[in-house]
Amino acid sequence: MSLNSIFQYFVPKDKKVFFPLFEQASSNVVAMATVLVEAVNSANANTREELFKQIDKLENKGDEITHQIYLELGKNFITPFDREDIHSLATAIDDVADYIQGAANRMMLYNVDNVNEPIKKLSELILQASIDLEKAVKELRDLKNVRNIADSCIRINSVENQADYVFDRAVADLFLYEKDAINLIKYKEIYAALETATDMCEDAANVMESILVKNA
Repeated sequence: MSLNSIFQYFVPKDKKVFFPLFEQASSNVVAMATVLVEAVNSANANTREELFKQIDKLENKGDEITHQIYLELGKNFITPFDREDIHSLATAIDDVADYIQGAANRMMLYNVDNVNEPIKKLSELILQASIDLEKAVKELRDLKNVRNIADSCIRINSVENQADYVFDRAVADLFLYEKDAINLIKYKEIYAALETATDMCEDAANVMESILVKNA
């Protein structure tokens, strides 16, 4: 038996088992971000609440996918790239979902009726970053289109910078114009959850850039 045959014996039967799971996880995040944008742009409070509940269900689905990735990591002796990177990427994608859900939950629990422009803008930026995240993840299967992955990561970093600016401006405006302390706290927490979702997209992009460097 050749060395290559021995190597193939240890490779999982579907040696790309992780890629479909990563793609499912990133697609799920795009679905969550899409529903979030729809929710914050809805003028109807009941419709918003139903959409927020959809986000809840999608987040649970994301948790199941992440758990499956961790299980596969424990089962497979050989992985397509570093185990630490697989774990970090799965965690970062899951964190994006967590913060989208966290922002939606806060809006629902705090009975936020005035969905203002910063919330809408941050939600749109999350969707942009999530779409680029999904594009990059889909290119991980064969690493032939390294430029496409790098370009998506650059765009994610740019979106995160935009989100930082929107967040800082929105918080500054809160302190300048919001006289109700309770409202100030509510909105600041919502802004923070939304902005952190873009941070997590950037974390995922950083992991993918690390994978590119190691597998170049």
